[in-house]
Parts: sequence; structure tokens; C-alpha cells
Amino acid sequence: MKAPVSGELEAWRRRPLYGAFYGLAEPPFDLTPNPRFLFLSPRQREALSNLRYALATSKGFTLILGEAGTGKTTLVRTALSELGDTPSRYVLVSNPTLSRGEFYDYLAREFELSEEARYSKTRFLTDLQQEVEARFAAGGLTGLIIDEAQSLPHELLEEIRLLGNIETTTTKLLNIVLSGQPELADRLNDSSLRQLKQRVALRCELRPLTLDETAAYISGRLRIAGGLPGEIFTRETVIAIHEISTGIPRTINVLCDNALIGGFAAQVRPIPVEIVEDVCRDFDLGTETGAKEPAPAPPMSSALPPKAVGDAGPPTAPAKSATPIDRPMFGSINPPPRKRRFSFF
Repeated sequence: MKAPVSGELEAWRRRPLYGAFYGLAEPPFDLTPNPRFLFLSPRQREALSNLRYALATSKGFTLILGEAGTGKTTLVRTALSELGDTPSRYVLVSNPTLSRGEFYDYLAREFELSEEARYSKTRFLTDLQQEVEARFAAGGLTGLIIDEAQSLPHELLEEIRLLGNIETTTTKLLNIVLSGQPELADRLNDSSLRQLKQRVALRCELRPLTLDETAAYISGRLRIAGGLPGEIFTRETVIAIHEISTGIPRTINVLCDNALIGGFAAQVRPIPVEIVEDVCRDFDLGTETGAKEPAPAPPMSSALPPKAVGDAGPPTAPAKSATPIDRPMFGSINPPPRKRRFSFF
């Protein structure tokens, strides 16, 4: 058998176990922040626009907030990939739980400063000042992006604030992006960090996806991977995935990937709700979609029209409890059986 060339070998390695069964050329729900699979809801689009603007202009501090798994890292990597061959240079710190010495050592290496700058803060600041000034004169920008910034030690937050003082009388020379979970905003509200909070020029927040956005997110990833969404997941399955994940993209990926594995093992397509519920139990993701009791019906309004002659009164609730796909998702105890407020196929 002919050995595949490197590109073909990489494609073969990336082809998921369930790929042929579902017509997928690559895993659509990997947990890596791959910009190819970027999905932009209105909130994500606004955040990406702010981030692009922050990286392309001298804005000083930019703050990106969002719950774990809402796509902050993917947005950052997307914006960085768009810089291309510009003279700008940005350093990304993905693990900020460093000591002060380790932090400056890392930055000195990444900015390719002198060997002495790794061990002397004085030399580091001198070299960095010269570096950013030379790059700015050549038409480029210099920046620092801190991911998982909610984990920054307090002393590093203060050091980062002071790095923001690298500037001229008219221009900020060092752009700094802090990307983190909502706890970061709570920390910035502390009086000891008020000077850092005052320096934030741009701020945006990512939110979980709505049902419509979850459907678009899943179908978009399946299409990028070469699949036909309507032949892989049913509408009811998508609703279940949205409810269990609460719209968090990372959790959606976990549910969908494992549902594909389960569906392949059972040789079924499209994937039914029951397989998603099995995944939910396996990963201890809370109750399954039908586990919650329906909300009680609201009291009868006095504004209702009078009862007609022969009317037997308001209909009684069905004896059977709501099924997983018939729970009151849209503010109604009995939503229409098939009409859904999103498009998946």
C-alpha cells in the first residue's frame, strides 16, 4: 500500500473515528481554539471588532470578559492571525500564574531582548522601551495579551499596570489586552486596583449562545467539517444540547463530539436526544433535559373573556409529564409541537 504524503497523512490522522459514517473529513468539535471554526454571534462579532481595533491602534488597556468556554481564546487567536506580515508584534501569555521574575524572563525571551534583560528589571525596561519606540517609528505596534487574566497574581497586575506607562506625550506605545473570566472584573473593582481599572480604554463581554445561535454554531461547524447537519442531529437533539450546555460553546463541543461517538457506536443517524442524555450522565453535566419539573401555570387573568354557554372550563393539564423536548422553553406550557424558533436544516 502506498504511504500517504505528509499532507495526506495529517488529514488521515485528523479524520475522526466516526468521520466516514457521518461524512465528516475532520473533527468538527475539537476543544482547541481553531480560528477556522470561529462562530460569530452579534456579541462575539462586537468583541472581535473591539479586539481588532485595540490591536490596530494605540489604545493602552483592553478588557475582554466572558465565562469559561465562551470563546475568548479563539477570538484572541483569530485577531492575532489577521495581523499577518504587519510590522506589529504581540506577545501572548496563556499561563499567567508566574512569579515576577518568571514573568519578565518570559517577556524578554518572547520580545527577543538582550540576555541581561532576562535577569535585570532595569535592563528589561530599557530594552523594551527602545524596542517599542523603534517599532512605532517603523509603523508598527507592540502589545502584550494576557489570557486567563483572572489568575494573575496581584503583584503581576500591578507590574502590568506600570508597563502601560510606556508611552509618549501623545501615544500609548504598549497595547495590553487582559482576557479573563468575570472574576477579573470583580478584582478590578478592588480599591487597590482602581488605577488599573481607570486605564481600561476598551471593554467587551462575551455571553452564552441563545438557542438560535447554538443551532447556527453546531450546523456551521458540521458544514466546515464537510457534513450535512440535517443528517447528523435532529432539531430536538439541538434543543437538548442547548439546554444542557446553557449555550457555553466549550460544553456544546463536548456534548456534540461525544454524541457523535455514541451515535457511531449505535450506528444511528440522525442522533436522537437519548444519546445526548447518556453523554450528559457520563460527564455529570447536571440533570438530563427532561429532569426539571415544568413551571406551574400562571393564575387565570381576570381580563379573560367570559365563559361561553356549555364551556366546560379551562382545559386540565395532561396527566403525562412533559417530555424532554416539550418543556416550557418559550414561555408557554404547551409550545407548538413542531414549529421551532430556529433554523437548523
